Amino acid sequence: MERFPIGMILLMIVAVLIYFGLAQRILDRMRLTDKAALVIVAVIFLGSFINIPIPFANIEGSINVGGAIVPIGVAIYVLSRAGTSKEVVRTLFAIAATAGTVYFFNSYVLAADPWQTGRDIIDPLYIYPIVAGTIAYIVGRSRRGAFIAATLGVLILDIVNFSVLLATGIRGTVAVGGGGAFDVIVLSGLFAVLLAEVVGETLERIQGGPRTEGRSKELIKGLQDIESPAPARKPTEKDYDPLVMGGEEKDEK
Repeated sequence: MERFPIGMILLMIVAVLIYFGLAQRILDRMRLTDKAALVIVAVIFLGSFINIPIPFANIEGSINVGGAIVPIGVAIYVLSRAGTSKEVVRTLFAIAATAGTVYFFNSYVLAADPWQTGRDIIDPLYIYPIVAGTIAYIVGRSRRGAFIAATLGVLILDIVNFSVLLATGIRGTVAVGGGGAFDVIVLSGLFAVLLAEVVGETLERIQGGPRTEGRSKELIKGLQDIESPAPARKPTEKDYDPLVMGGEEKDEK
């Protein structure tokens, strides 16, 4: 039975959420505007239909625009807007950790075809995003770092497979960022961001705001600028004082 294009469906759902402003907080934390995010989603969606052939003597290869080229470009752009060099280094380390974990699962845990063993508890299509998203957030720690590490960590697996075939001379077919990998990349990025948002928001509420210790002034200011507005309060007599409100008292006659 042919799979539903879950990556496409999720992209359409994300586009709707962005259009109606329901993803504003997450986009603010990633330093993306609504318009930029919609353009990125549209390019990924349309690019998923474009495969650029990269044939070699023993490999029938291709690279998908929406599943490989665009995510790499978005990752570079988002990483360039990171608050500190420390976050950049941490994100690069998270990419390596995520790629290594995904490779381990692919080579050893799911080495046999999981659909044929009769022991699979969860569809392998979701195992990779869960693993990649979790590792990406734990190591990357920020929403930006988690998104970049999750998407590139999975994409690197395709690049490694391509490199192995190229080095060994074994004939094979590799679609970098295409086929099932496209769905996994989209799922991984979204899961990592949602995990970072849920955990990060919970921790911030517990500690009464974003952590400021050890962070640069620029990053702290950026976090404060996008904080939610202060909760409403009951007006006091001072609020109605003409001088406090900026008004002028009427002259008595």
